[in-house]
Parts: sequence; structure tokens; C-alpha cells
Amino acid sequence: MSDDSSSRIVAGLRDWVDAAPPGAKLPSTRTLVARYGASPVTVQKALRTLTSQGTVETRPGVGTFVRTVRVARPNDHEWQTAALGSVRNHMPQLSTALRTTPNDVIALHSGYPDRGLLPERLVRSAFVRAARGEAAVDRPPSAGLPDLQAWFAAELGSTTPSGVSPPAPSDVVIFPGSQSALSTTFRAIVGTGGPLLMESPTYWGAILAAAQVGVEIVPVPSGVHGPDPDDVARAFARTGARAFYVQPNFANPTGGQWSPALIDQVLETARRHGAFVVEDDWAHDFGITDDPVPMAARSDTGHVIYLRSLTKSVSPAVRIAGLVVRGPARRRILADAQAVSMYVSGVLQAAALDVVTQPAWRTYRRGLRHQLAARRDLLIGALRDHAPALHLDAVPRGGLHLWVRLPDAIDLAVFARDCEAAGVVVAPGNEWFPAEPAGPYIRLNYSGSNPGAYPDAARIIGETLARHPG
Repeated sequence: MSDDSSSRIVAGLRDWVDAAPPGAKLPSTRTLVARYGASPVTVQKALRTLTSQGTVETRPGVGTFVRTVRVARPNDHEWQTAALGSVRNHMPQLSTALRTTPNDVIALHSGYPDRGLLPERLVRSAFVRAARGEAAVDRPPSAGLPDLQAWFAAELGSTTPSGVSPPAPSDVVIFPGSQSALSTTFRAIVGTGGPLLMESPTYWGAILAAAQVGVEIVPVPSGVHGPDPDDVARAFARTGARAFYVQPNFANPTGGQWSPALIDQVLETARRHGAFVVEDDWAHDFGITDDPVPMAARSDTGHVIYLRSLTKSVSPAVRIAGLVVRGPARRRILADAQAVSMYVSGVLQAAALDVVTQPAWRTYRRGLRHQLAARRDLLIGALRDHAPALHLDAVPRGGLHLWVRLPDAIDLAVFARDCEAAGVVVAPGNEWFPAEPAGPYIRLNYSGSNPGAYPDAARIIGETLARHPG
């Protein structure tokens, strides 16, 4: 009854406002109560509705008035043209993987796992304890909380074979996520205008970080088994590059994994050229049928700069990454990091450390392996049934994605748009190539929400494919 009365009052006052001049004062609440035979609460609710719609404005202690009409005019921002100058670097557009989508579509584009796959109870409890501790009020050291540094060092050291010195906690620098670590590393190690070798395709965020820093990206072709070591050697020799960004385990987007022999060959090439290898171990916690052994575990000479992030496996709200770097390079990277952010939130560091040191963390990771395997196999099976024209080079042994090739004649942008119009959002593969794409690919996330919809998604993808030439 109150809702009906409120709507009746809103309609009546809107007619009154339309006939009144701007700035006119509305009748008092007492007058409106008597006019509409409603309670003061109902009248106030109607006035709040009109205020939220921008029809009237309330002046405390004075009354409610018809809002003064403000003539719209274009904003004059031309002065910024001279202030900003010409564009220095061509920045890639925001990735499809970061898009938010309506609830009524099947989202296969994201780069993050579904919330249901995260250790939510561990994270919530960790934040409560972190808020009660000293981290909530103390400034942490610039390189990170010592206990968190020690955890990252121990994790890498646990995979180090005999004869290779494990990293020390003092070799670790904590960053607010891998994106910040990549930008800082590229800037400190390569520098503006310097050449940086990159697998192609590779993580779009690394391409973005390189563009932001202004380095010259040198693409090295790579696939599900990694790059050709001869191509790597030639690229180093031709460009004089001093760094190579790689993902040897469960690469994003291909899901590829390097063999131990390839790792040794690339390490030897880097040593011979006096260069760094920046290893991004983004999917360390997402092994399915294989447990990744980082490249950095096989080298203690300081040639490998090792990056491991906890953002995807712990929580998107916990943007914490550890960078293991030995020798003078660490001091240079830490100096750059201090200039950008001084230090990383102690609360986030304490929460991350709390989660990964709980006994339940390893239980969670074992369960995650089985859930990822089931989702991966469900999506692969659905694609084989409904979209047999798609080509999958290899079943990934870890990670979160399938890297699928479409027929060569497909217009990828049109295909992705038509899929979305039919209710499925896919990530066009062009975003993962630092140069021209090697073909039309899409990346599909099998760790997203609602895996029961994967067969429907595959059917829509297959039907959309059938309507396109090629």
C-alpha cells in the first residue's frame, strides 16, 4: 500500500514540477500529507525518489525545490593536447580477459579461476587475523615481510636439485602482483629502447608491461613444446638482447611446457650471451597431470629472474607476487620498485602468508588439481562433439586455458562478436601475439563459472563456426 501511495505521489509531484519554474519551492511535507492522504514516511519516500531522479533538490532546513536547469555544454579539454604531447608508446588495448560480462552469457574469456575454486574460507580467516596483527599498523620493509620472503625462497628451493644452491630469503622482492613486477623488471634490466626477447604468443600482460616501459619486443616463435632453441640463439645473436621473457610451465595462452633439455639449452644460450631469463611461473599452483619444476631451480648463477604470483590461486584481492633475483640485479630492481610504490601493503602480505602456510593450503591444492582436470576434460569433450573443426594442438597438463585454432579463412573479430551475440564470450587470440598473429586462435578458460554450460557453449561455438566461411 505504501509503495502504491509513494508512486502516486511521485507521479503527481512530477506533473507539478513540470508546470513550475526552476527553483520553485515544493509544498511542505505537512501540506503533501494532507493533499495525498498519506503518511509522512510515504511522502518522504516520494521526495527521495524525485531527488534521486534529479527532478528536485533538498536544502536542509529550507525545503525542497525544483532543480535549476543547467544547460549542457561540451567540456573544453583541448589544452591537454599541448600538455600531453605526442604518444610515446603504442599501448595495447585492455585485454578481453579483464572484461566483465552480463550474467546471462557463458563466459569463457576470463584469465581467472571461478570463485568456487578459490580457498575462500582460508582467505577470509587470514584477513581477519592480519587485521588484528601488527601488519595493520606497521610499515613493512621495502623488499617485503621477511617471513613471506622466506616462504617464496623455500618454495623454489624445495625443487632445487643437489649441486645447485637454493635461493636465500634476501634474494626475494615482494611486489603487488606480477604486473608490477614485470614492469619493474623490464625497466630495470632492459630499459627504454632496449631489446627484449619474448615467446610468441605470450602473456598479454607482459606485452603491455613491455609497451609501457618502452622496450623493443623481439618475438620468438613458440608453441606447446616451447621455442626452437636455435631460434632463441639467433635472436640473441642478432639483437644483442640481454633478457628473454618466458613461461616454461603451462604457458599462457598455449598451455605449453618445455622439456628439461630445452630448458638447459636456453639456459646455456643465456649464459653464453651474458643475458637474463625472466621466468614467469604464473601457473605454479595449477598443475593437473604434472608438477612444474621451475627453470630457476636448475640455475644458481643469477641468469634466471623468477616470478611467482599468488593472485590467481589465493584470491584476486590478494595481489602478491614474489620475485627471486640474485646478484646486483636485485638491488637495481628493488630501487626501481621503491621509486614506484615504496612498499607493498603489510596486510596483504600477512594475509597471503597466512593462507599459504596453513595445512589446509596443500589440501586445497590437491583438490584443485582434480577439479581443473574435470573441467578441462568436460570442455574438450564438448568441443570435440560440437565443434570438430577447431584444432587443439595438445591437452594442457596444467594451467587454466585451452588454446584453440580456427580455420584460416575465419575473420576472428567477426567470429568472436557473433559468438557473444549468441551468448558465449571468447577471448580472441590476437591479444597474445607481440607481433602479427600466426593464425586465428581463441583462448577458452575451463576454470570459469558454470561448467555445466560448457556443452551449450561448445554447441554455440560450433554453430557460429558453421555460419562462417572457411
